[in-house]
Formats: sequence, C-alpha cells, structure tokens
Amino acid sequence: MSFEHVPVLLRQCFDGLNIRPDGVYLDGTLGGAGHSREIAKRLTTGRLIGVDRDENALEAAEERLREFGDRVTLVHDNFENLAQILQGLGLEKIDGMLFDLGVSSPQLDDAERGFSYTADAPLDMRMNSGDRLTAREVVNEWPREELRRILFDYGEERYAPLIAAAIERRRTERPIETTLELADIIRAAMPPQALREKQHPAKRSFQAIRIAVNDELGAVERMTAVAPEHLAPFGRLCVISFHSLEDRIGKNAMQAAARGCTCPPEFPVCVCGKKPTLRLVTKKPVTADAAELEQNPRSRSAKLRVAERI
Repeated sequence: MSFEHVPVLLRQCFDGLNIRPDGVYLDGTLGGAGHSREIAKRLTTGRLIGVDRDENALEAAEERLREFGDRVTLVHDNFENLAQILQGLGLEKIDGMLFDLGVSSPQLDDAERGFSYTADAPLDMRMNSGDRLTAREVVNEWPREELRRILFDYGEERYAPLIAAAIERRRTERPIETTLELADIIRAAMPPQALREKQHPAKRSFQAIRIAVNDELGAVERMTAVAPEHLAPFGRLCVISFHSLEDRIGKNAMQAAARGCTCPPEFPVCVCGKKPTLRLVTKKPVTADAAELEQNPRSRSAKLRVAERI
C-alpha cells in the first residue's frame, strides 16, 4: 500500500505549534508523515518523535523522513501511551505535540484493511494489525443492544435499532464475514427515505464500528488526560478532530486544564487547590479555508484546537 496522505490544516498546525528549531516535538498520529515532514524541515538541532499504531504507516514514514537522519525517532505504539513513550526515550517534557485523530486516507482507501463499505474485504478495521479485536468479532459477537449503542453514539446513526436488529437476524443464520455483506445488511435495514441521502447508507455504521474496534475515543481521553503534564513551559498541544465526539473530548480536556479548579460553582472559595496548567490559544476550533477545501474535500470536517502550557 502507498501510504500517501494529504495533511490537513498544515499552515494552521505550524502556527499553533509555534516551532522552535531547537525544540522537541511529537507527532502522535504519524500517518503518511505529511505533518511530520514539515515539522522536521523546521528543525536544526531539535528532534521529532513520530508515533503510529499502524506498521504500514511507520514503514512509509521511515522512507519519507530518511533525509532528516537522527533528528527523527519513530515509535510503533498507540498515542494513548504518551507517558510511557516519552519515558522510554528519556524525555520528561517536550515543546509541542500534534494529534491528527481518526482514520487516515490510505487506511480508508486500502480495501484489504476492511475500512471501506464500497470494496469487498474481510471485516477487519484494525489500525494495528497486532490488536486482537476485529470488526468481525464486534459484528458477530457483541450483544444487539451494545451494537445499537455504538451505532447511535459513535456513528450518530438514527436508524441504529433497525440496523442492529438486522445484523442480529443475519448472524443467527450464518456469520457475517465481509464488508460488502455488512453494507448490504445495513442498506436493507434502512427505510426508503434514508436511502435517498447523498452519503452512503453504511457510512455512519462503518465509522461507529471502526471507532469501537480501535477504542479511538478511549485513546483520546487517556492522551488528553496526561498530555499537559508532559509539555514544557509554553509548549503547545494541537489536536485535529474529524468527529464531534473526539472534538468534545479534546475541548473539554483543554478547558478543564485551563480552568484548574474543580470545585462546584457554588463554593465561595477554591478548596481543591488545583491550578490551571494550560492556556487556550484557540477559543473556537480552527477550520479549513476555501482553498484547502477545494484541494482536499476530506478537510471539510477537520477542527483544530490549540492550547499552551502555563
């Protein structure tokens, strides 16, 4: 697979990271190394740490970043393990972190990975091929009510009860094995008016199952909980999200770190003693401009939030 990926909000990310040539930066979602390559170009004595859970991404990034030599360190891991990653590299605090959340274009476009509802492949959807849980297990073994929940919560699919019921009926006859088989079941379960929508009827359901397989929201929660404490003073945290739930997690975590105090509003004075650790650089999310939208339609749902370590 050619792991080429058009980086979204590239200029805005660099404005957000406020890169210093001698700084240490982490790209927690390396992907096709689009963001990482531009970060590395701006470093002289600094260092870039590229992290990804997808081995294909790391192999492609190693080639694309080879010219930067020992300025770049690549790590095969999940960004939720941020503290352990930095500890393993002998680092306590760094100058900036970038996380471009969700699935990357090469993963979506590679039919064999099982992310696509338009090409037939085994039900997989793992970002890390070494993980145990696959989409096949979720679809065939998870209880109907749990399927309904993830379709509704992660995919914002209003026909989740109908789809979950249809999946349960089919799997009692025989296991559901492929992406197109699942897409057909979803399509058949939806009412006629839903099939007239512009987007593919299986899009939201496939998104939901992918998020569940990779525990994407849990990973974001764990990362945002520890990221501030590993930033050096004035270090920047940049998070790009494509899904409302991811964006909400990032926003809430940054706002909580910027607020510090966790006392109830009715308390006359603070008794928790917690101090702010972040300053919000962007009060509202940064989105793609017209030129980027024309060049890369997938940037339409991208939202960038930036905070700075106090």
